[in-house]
Amino acid sequence: MCQQEKHIEREFGIPIVNKRISITPIALIGGAACKCPEDFVTIAETLDKAAKEVGVNFIGGYSALVSKGMTKSDENLIRSIPQALARTERVCSSVNVGSTRTGINMDAVRLCGEMVKETAEATKERDSFGCAKLVIFCNAPDDNPFMAGAFLGVTEADAVINVGVSGPGVVKKALEKVRGKGFEELCETIKKTAFKVTRVGQLVAGEASRRLGIPFGIIDLSLAPTPAIGDSVAEILEEIGLERVGAPGTTAALALLNDQVKKGGVMASSYVGGLSGAFIPVSEDQGMIDAVNAGSLTLEKLEAMTCVCSVGLDMIAVPGKTSAATISGIIADEMAIGMVNQKTTAVRLIPVIGKDVGETVEFGGLLGYAPIMPVNEFGCEAFVNREEEFRHRFIVLKTRNRGEKMKKIAIVTDSNSGITQEMGKTMGIHVIPMPFFIDGELFLEDITLTQEEFL
Repeated sequence: MCQQEKHIEREFGIPIVNKRISITPIALIGGAACKCPEDFVTIAETLDKAAKEVGVNFIGGYSALVSKGMTKSDENLIRSIPQALARTERVCSSVNVGSTRTGINMDAVRLCGEMVKETAEATKERDSFGCAKLVIFCNAPDDNPFMAGAFLGVTEADAVINVGVSGPGVVKKALEKVRGKGFEELCETIKKTAFKVTRVGQLVAGEASRRLGIPFGIIDLSLAPTPAIGDSVAEILEEIGLERVGAPGTTAALALLNDQVKKGGVMASSYVGGLSGAFIPVSEDQGMIDAVNAGSLTLEKLEAMTCVCSVGLDMIAVPGKTSAATISGIIADEMAIGMVNQKTTAVRLIPVIGKDVGETVEFGGLLGYAPIMPVNEFGCEAFVNREEEFRHRFIVLKTRNRGEKMKKIAIVTDSNSGITQEMGKTMGIHVIPMPFFIDGELFLEDITLTQEEFL
């Protein structure tokens, strides 16, 4: 794989800055062998070793999909995340806790908030770096090539090549040439540039697919920034006309950018998927960092921007004293945005243990550095911890599985089902009789009127 990468880079002059492998969510395949969280940690360590041996930067798929409910395997994996990320270098983890179709699993939201906090504590010697490799999703796509949220979805083939393209600097450079021009020319420039950037990604994906003998999957149109100067989504927005990201008009400018990137990119690739839009990770975007330091960009403004961008609250460092309940509340807010708007949203928060607002944290490499951002200190514990009723229902369902009598759940049908009153009594099913009016008189099927009499 690494040799083919070098050949493609040399032949086309296109740098491949990051190589990743994503696998089937481990919670789905680890349940048969893993009976406790520690068992899952062993799998994480094995994955980390494999990633180092094949020479990839990250391996994703240490994941659970729990938007509607959690199995014991799912719960064990989620509870293993702090230690798994503390003991590994290249393993990335994600949990999908909501979807437009099923709603939000608030129990999973609460648990994930606790795990983010525990991951921060487990990796506090490295500025809580473990949290940088953990993403909480709503509507997670099956074909996302970007870490830490990538996994091979259950709808995918055995192996596919997915490519994420990054070109904020190219878009920024193109927009400099139309500075002061109207919206029509602005939009046209973004579309044309997105087409060219995506076309390059299509070329790389096709060539990698041919050389490795693996089918081409998708191109992700996302504009993914890097810490390098001039490779910033924030700078694109400022080139569009904002004095600083976070100023009034920021959300509208981001929506315009996203819309035009998609329109231009779709024409350049035969298969488009993943997240496909603009990323706004704070630590990975120098323009975002500058905006936070200048006081123009807040957590609340970032949340508003996530309504129209690709992902969500990404690579945001917050004070280490931030409670697990507050983190869960932030996750719940972002999941609600994704669920209602039928889009992917995600949260990658890093509560840096031992640091507070005004300090910075250095992650290095593609993850960059980040100023610690303030968090609303009013609590939401009573909201996040509203769990007793659900837990009770959960327990009742489990006791039913053990053959015990279940008193809180009733199975109801009507007599049109073909189940008679007598059969219903033996089966524990309540049969509602169908009413009939015959010559003005009311009859109830199988109670005051037999089926034979009716016929």
